[in-house]
Amino acid sequence: MNVRPMATVLTSAALLLGGGCTILPTSEPATLYRLPASEIAPVARSSTPASQRLGIAEPEAGNLLSSNRMVVYPERNVVNVYEGARWHEDAPDLLKARLITGLQQSQLFAGVGSDRLPHDLLLLSELRHFQSDYVTNPPTVKVQLDVQLVGTQNRTPLAATNFTTSAQASSVDIADVVDAFGSASDELTEQLAAWLAQHSDVINSR
Repeated sequence: MNVRPMATVLTSAALLLGGGCTILPTSEPATLYRLPASEIAPVARSSTPASQRLGIAEPEAGNLLSSNRMVVYPERNVVNVYEGARWHEDAPDLLKARLITGLQQSQLFAGVGSDRLPHDLLLLSELRHFQSDYVTNPPTVKVQLDVQLVGTQNRTPLAATNFTTSAQASSVDIADVVDAFGSASDELTEQLAAWLAQHSDVINSR
C-alpha cells in the first residue's frame, strides 16, 4: 500500500491551515436591522396614577426565535431565515426594549424598566411568533406574545392574557419587512398598555 499520496495531501492541508488559508467559502457579513422608532400615546387611566414600578423580563422563546435571525415562512410548512439579514440583538431582547419604551411612554407606572432594576410588579412573557409569512405577497408579519403580570413576592399571578398582531409589508424588500415588524410590535405594545390600564385596580392594590 502506498501512503505517500495520502501523506502529501495531509501535508498540503496543514500548510493551508497554518498559513491562514481556508478551502471553505466565505459568507458575506449580514446587515443588522433594528425596529423603527415610534411613539406610544399616554393611556387614559380609570383611577389615580399608579405609584408602582414595573419590571419587564426578557420574553421566553424557542430556539429559532431566541436568536437574532429574521424568521420567515416562505411557503406552507417551510420555516426559514432571511439570508444576509439579522436583528441587531436577539428577538426577545428586541421586543423587550420596545415594550419598555412603549410602556414608559404610556405613563401608566411610576417607572418601567428591566427586571434587573428595582420593581414592584413584574411582566413575564413568552414570544410565540415573530416572523414574516408569505401567506400574502408581500409577506405579513405576525407577532404573538403570551403575558402574565405577577407580584414580586413569590411571583403571585395577578392577570394573564395573550396578544396577536400582524402587519403586511409594502414590498418584499427587507427594509419594508422590518417596517412591518415595527408596526406589528407597536400595535402589540399599545394593546398591552390598554390591557394593563384595565387592570389598574389590581396594580394600585399592590
